[in-house]
This record gives sequence, C-alpha cells and structure tokens, in this order.
Amino acid sequence: MSDYIADLSGPDAAPIESLDQLIEHFERGSKTRDEFRIGTEYEKVAVDRETGAAVPFSGDRGIEKLLWGLADRFGWEPQEEEGRVIGLSRPGGDITLEPGGQLELSGRACENLHEAQVELDEHVDEITVVAEPLGVEFLSLGIQPLSTLEEIEWVPKKRYGIMAPYMEKVGSYGQRMMKQTATVQVNLDYRSEADALRKMRLSTGLAPVMNAIFANSPVCDGRPTGYLSFRGQIWTDTDPLRCGMLPFVFSDQAGFEDYVDWALDAPMYFVKRGQDYHDLTGVPFRQFWKAGVGELRATVGDFALHLSTLFPETRLKTYIELRMADSQPPESMLALSAISKGVLYDDDCMEGAWDLVKEWSFAERVEILHRTYREGFQAVAKRHKVGDLARELVDIAAEGLRRQDCRNASGQTEEIYVDPVRSRVDRGVTLAEEFLAEWNGHEGVSDGARWLIDYAAYRNPGA
Repeated sequence: MSDYIADLSGPDAAPIESLDQLIEHFERGSKTRDEFRIGTEYEKVAVDRETGAAVPFSGDRGIEKLLWGLADRFGWEPQEEEGRVIGLSRPGGDITLEPGGQLELSGRACENLHEAQVELDEHVDEITVVAEPLGVEFLSLGIQPLSTLEEIEWVPKKRYGIMAPYMEKVGSYGQRMMKQTATVQVNLDYRSEADALRKMRLSTGLAPVMNAIFANSPVCDGRPTGYLSFRGQIWTDTDPLRCGMLPFVFSDQAGFEDYVDWALDAPMYFVKRGQDYHDLTGVPFRQFWKAGVGELRATVGDFALHLSTLFPETRLKTYIELRMADSQPPESMLALSAISKGVLYDDDCMEGAWDLVKEWSFAERVEILHRTYREGFQAVAKRHKVGDLARELVDIAAEGLRRQDCRNASGQTEEIYVDPVRSRVDRGVTLAEEFLAEWNGHEGVSDGARWLIDYAAYRNPGA
C-alpha cells in the first residue's frame, strides 16, 4: 500500500463542507486522451538465500539494511519514521514497504510500456545487486511461500501498528494480507466521470479472467494451499466493508457520487496530522466528516488518504487502479499493464472485452471470481471456461496495443509485453500450476529452500 501524501497547499487542506468537494476530488483526475499515462506498482517478497525464510526488517541482513544499500549506491533518499528507514524516494518513483517487508516500487506515470520496461529493468538491477552480498533473494511469487505469520517481522511503520490489531477484529485473513501477499497493480487515467465508471465496470467485470491469467500464489506456510491464487482467496476474508467487488459499478447510471457514498460508509484506519497518526479504526468516514472525533475535523486530504486504505478489485482515486493480479516474474510483470492498456485505452476493445463478461449477474461475478482462486483457467463461467475467455481477452488486448502503435527502438509495439502470458493462456496452465508441478513435496523451510531459490528467484538482467 503506497503512502498517500496530502498536498496541504491545495484543495486537500480544505475542510469538508459539502459532498461536492469529494466529487470534485475525482473530477480533478480527468485528463485528455493525449495526457493518458500508465503506471505500475511492483511488490516482491524477499527470502534468505540459505533457508528460504522471509527476510526480517531488522539486522545486518535485513530489509532496512537493503534500503540503506540502495540509498548509498543508487541515489535514493531515505524516508524515516522514529529513526528507522521505512522507504526511499527519488525523482520519478518511490520504494515503500508492505507490513511484512515486501518491497514495492511505485513507478512513475509512463507514456508507454517501453518506458515502464526501462524503469523495471533498472529496479531489478538495483535490488539484485544490493541484495546479493546480503544473501537476500526476491521471489517471483504472489505470496511468501515458507515463513508463517509469526515468523515474519512487522515493518515498524506507525500506520501498520494501527491496522494490525484492527485486522484481527474484522476478518481471519487480514494479517496474512498485510505480511505475506504481493501483487502487481496498474494505474490508468480517465477522460471524464462516464469514462471512469465505464473503465471501473469493465475492469471489475474482468477480475475473474485477470486473476486466472496471473494466478501465482499456490504455496504458503511451506505447503500447497489448495488454491492457485491464495492471495486472491485471502482478500475474501480481510474486511468485507472495504474489499471485494462493488455492485454499483455495474449500473449504467453509476457515477462518482456512488463511489463517494460507498467510501464514506467504509470504516477508517487513521488520519495523519504532521508526523502523527491518529487511530480512528472502525469509524465510518461519514461520521468523522459530520461530527469529527475529539478536536479532529475532516479535510479533503483525509478523504484522499482514506481512499488509499480501501481495497476493492478496482479502486478509484484520481486514476483507476486494477488490483486483481498476483505478483509476477520480471519477464511478465508488465503483462497486466499491457492487457489493461490494450483494452481500456481503446473504445472498440472495451466493447469487445465487455461482451465477454456482460451477461453475468453480480452474484455470478462473485462466485466465478472465487472459483478462479482455486481453479484458475478451468473455472466455469456459465457456458465458458475462464481459460477460453482469457484467450479472447489476450487477443483483444493485443489488437488494442497494435492500434495504439507505440514502438520501441527496435520497432516493436507494446504487444511484446503480452507475449509472456500468451503461451500460458494458450496452454491453459497458470504460473501456479507450473510451480506446483515442480514443487514435488518440497516442504518446510530447509527442505525446499535451494529448489525454491533456483526456481523462483529474480536474476540480475545485467548479469
């Protein structure tokens, strides 16, 4: 979860006096078509090279030490809380930490995927170079595979200290979500309110197909979970008031106000004043707005921060964020962005993709999504297997990217970023199933560590 920073010199600082201010927050995100960009957020789990156990935050071989190495060698600026380095920043991007030490690059808004590939290659090069002498490996999986919750050190961020105990009250999987899971997310722009909701509707509708394409989290706590995307399953019992599919987006009349209303009724975690976090767990934002809490009164910036703590399959900020994919190997990390850009930045392709999923009722959508967590491409959606829909979606996305005709120095279009998943889709075999086929009973931290590193660790692209 990237840290939201309020702009206290602009509209964020204003006290909330009317619903219109919150709707205007989303309206400010509207862009012309030539202003559209694409951003990708990359999360990765880190393990000890010798044991396969989760790398702790602290210590001479911990994540904090790795952050210092990145700062010293590659010009990142350390971000500290109470004397501990909990993130990095430099022009064009930020590195943040998820609660279990998962390392996230929040990439810049790129004009095309070729730019994003340069950014990703640079990031992988930097983290693998710094990690090597520390004995740290980054895994191309959507979940920490061997270490249990109790074995993973909490990152000492104040916000996580507020969130963690609340998670135990509202779902059985919340702390697993925080400490074990890793995802890749894509951020897209919209032209208008109607365009934003149309993209929300389609991307949410496509969530089961996308999840199957990127299912990559079958092993947790050192054993197979019975799911191909256990990361996806974890979200089903994290917090029902802030997660899942949003039914209103499937109404043709839906607008920004519907999203505002949903967000206002969702429970809060905290607000931030200066460097201090104030625990408001469980308080609906609407109540905070109307009555305040103690001396605290709601601002537009508080609402924007609140939006970043809501976790639907597709999230609305001043851009649209697709959240339904497990983290991937570097070679397919941009495939979610490629499929999303090919479909959602081409009106005809949006129509073609909507045809794949438009007939499902909301109850069917939820059921199909939950089925894909366990069955992947083999899940049945009415008359079709999800794998068949995935093949059609990949073809539609590739056509959209060809039409957009953004070429690299070799003359290749962005369709090349779909290619790494196309072969799996054509064969109907997920990354998770490929992993399980090789797992062969490698259980426990010590027994499976060497195989795990050989199979799933990131490699320095320059090596």
